[in-house]
Amino acid sequence: MPSLIDLRRRIRAVKSTQQITKAMKMIAASRLKRAQDRVIAARPYAQRMMQVLHGLAARVDPDAHPLLRPGAESGRPLAIVVTADRGLCGSFNSNVIKAAGQFIISEGRSGEVTLGLIGRKGRDFFRRRGFDVRVEQTGIFQRLSYVHALEIANAAIDEFVSGRASRVYLIYNEFKSVMTQRLATEQLLPIPRIPPNGAGAVGAPGIDGDATAGAEYLYEPNAEAIFSELLPRYVQAQVYRALLESNAAFFAAQMTAMDAATRNSSEMIDSLTLYMNKVRQAAITREIIEVVSGASAT
Repeated sequence: MPSLIDLRRRIRAVKSTQQITKAMKMIAASRLKRAQDRVIAARPYAQRMMQVLHGLAARVDPDAHPLLRPGAESGRPLAIVVTADRGLCGSFNSNVIKAAGQFIISEGRSGEVTLGLIGRKGRDFFRRRGFDVRVEQTGIFQRLSYVHALEIANAAIDEFVSGRASRVYLIYNEFKSVMTQRLATEQLLPIPRIPPNGAGAVGAPGIDGDATAGAEYLYEPNAEAIFSELLPRYVQAQVYRALLESNAAFFAAQMTAMDAATRNSSEMIDSLTLYMNKVRQAAITREIIEVVSGASAT
């Protein structure tokens, strides 16, 4: 049976941990609001651009631009996996890593998958297992900006255009609410094509084909000039949206995890306090018995 001193030390340690989890919950909640506002502001542009370009890709010759044509058969799929730089966020990182592992297994029949690793947790996991890493970025979520998405997107475009990558995918946590994140695996390159019936593009969930099913486009000055400017910007916008979604989902997961840890520590403190009181009462009872027994013996 532990002594009263040991129990008091244990209670003090749990209280100190509870203060830390409370502080981390408040910090995550304050950062979540800003990250959520950035996601909401970025979604309309990225989603509308996705709808227009997916419909446009179905109406033009794939040879009109390198980002429209299918990748080289000699290339290997490139999966850009977006995790966090830190932990203490529940199953946020493990879910993304598990989804990436399932993607690698599913693509294993057609060749080995190369990886682009965004975030320290994913980088450390896949580096230790000897995967071929083509793109790597860590520490960007402290001050996330469009410049980071630009670097990642340009590296993905270079891999695809050079023929080293046959397809490029994004694997990340999409922010839904404070309590919910959705694992997303989306094809980034080549740009998916919405079928003529408007059923949506393969590898691009949530795209409404009816928005662009009947649209016809006039190009000024010409299609080649517009594609060379617009298509790289589309890739950059989608990468930036994925980074913002993952960043907001991380703060939501961290806030939820720290809230659960705070509640669990309160329950532990109550349990330890009750047990300590029982131990103290037993010690007092034992001393009283010893005194009474000594008095009776005399």
